[in-house]
Amino acid sequence: QVRLVESGGGSVQAGGSLRLSCAVSGRTVSIRRIGWFRQAPEKEREAVAAILTRNGATNYADSAKGRFTISQDNAKNTVYLQMDTLKPEDTAVYSCAADLNSPANWYSPHLYHYWGQGTQVTVSS
Repeated sequence: QVRLVESGGGSVQAGGSLRLSCAVSGRTVSIRRIGWFRQAPEKEREAVAAILTRNGATNYADSAKGRFTISQDNAKNTVYLQMDTLKPEDTAVYSCAADLNSPANWYSPHLYHYWGQGTQVTVSS
């Protein structure tokens, strides 16, 4: 079993920054990739970024490129999502998820095996 706990969400004005954390525990050796996803009200869940735990290789959605940075601290079993230049359209519940297989399509939420409970990010204009 793998457990993921997100933290760091909150309310910020447009142009501001937040850093989300995803603390991972349990059978961490089985994890191949950690992804960040978000879901706004009445919208489908969408991928934001992901990182391969073995070598730190990253992937970003177009909406996140140049503004968000995903990173990992293996000593702390924590994955971070640094979000800069936030926009109102970034408002959503952000969740991290663990993938045990690392398929090529990192952006598909149904391929992830374990999920955190999510943290709310609200960006006001």
